[in-house]
Amino acid sequence: MTNENVLENVFMHFRRETCIFMGKEKAITIKDVARAAQVSISTVSRFINTPDSVSEKLKERIDKAIKDLGYRPNRIGQSLRTGSTKLIGFIIPDITNPAFLLIVKGAEDYLKKHGYSFILCGSDHSVREESKLLRALISQGVDGLIVTCSGGHNSELNKVLSAQHMHIVFVDRKYERVPTAYVGADNYSGLEKMMDYLVQTGHKSFVYLCGEKQVSSAKERLAGFLNGVKKYGIEDYQVLFGEFTFESGYSLTKTLRKVPDAIVAGNDLMAFGTIQALREKGYKVPEDVSVVGFDDMFFSKYYKPSLTTIRQPIYNMGRKAGRMLLSLMSGKKVKNKNVILDTEIVVRNSTKSRN
Repeated sequence: MTNENVLENVFMHFRRETCIFMGKEKAITIKDVARAAQVSISTVSRFINTPDSVSEKLKERIDKAIKDLGYRPNRIGQSLRTGSTKLIGFIIPDITNPAFLLIVKGAEDYLKKHGYSFILCGSDHSVREESKLLRALISQGVDGLIVTCSGGHNSELNKVLSAQHMHIVFVDRKYERVPTAYVGADNYSGLEKMMDYLVQTGHKSFVYLCGEKQVSSAKERLAGFLNGVKKYGIEDYQVLFGEFTFESGYSLTKTLRKVPDAIVAGNDLMAFGTIQALREKGYKVPEDVSVVGFDDMFFSKYYKPSLTTIRQPIYNMGRKAGRMLLSLMSGKKVKNKNVILDTEIVVRNSTKSRN
């Protein structure tokens, strides 16, 4: 944005605020927007509710009029007229984790084309906080919910499903005893394929760093790892439990008395923490020890060394969750409410053949 644009925006904001202070400002309505954009009221309404039904040329005019006038759609009035607020609640465990944010991006990109906006909340890995957020979002009148859960068990979700006509889609993580739609990755197969690769490249001893043991995705990845060591008759291995964070990967690696041929981290953030801890302990990656992760975050290929990891289609998981939620909210019959997406191995510089 140029300096002229910034000054223009500040001026427009100041002019509106001054008018309000002087008691001259009346509420900006959809009629004002239509008049400024030189379109009909119904066209502005379609732009707000179903943007894809409006041409790009008209979108630009209406969008400019909305920004210039400072128009804000009245969600309460809108919900009274249509029975819909066009709001989606999104709960994730950690708003600092780039993988969760990419899931949100995928869902948002799909649903905003259909006129929906998001309220994003972070539960900080707490089931109690998650329950509070659920109640708060429902009180805001959201049309549906997309949830990456904290793990364990949440009785509040069962109450929501039984007492509210609320559509919920889990993504990436799920509560096994809550019967609702789910979109996730094939965590088990991903770890299984990674173990195939590591054993075939001569790795004979392993440490597995597991995320929160109560989380469904962590359980599935651990099961894939354990199947791998059983499949190849590997006895020299260790499993350590922590959290899906850089700090956890770092601290768990610091506790190791013996460094194995390969450290398999539960996600990329843990792998980055592991590499940092190994450096401080005087080990080189991959010369002394191979390190692998799970996720393939956008910056994993730029890390030093670039990270060998299991790629899951993070953005597409969010997009498919958004699509499924829209179908449920529209009353369409969804044949498959349990969508599992494939994973793949991405080999980079953090691993080395030991044959």
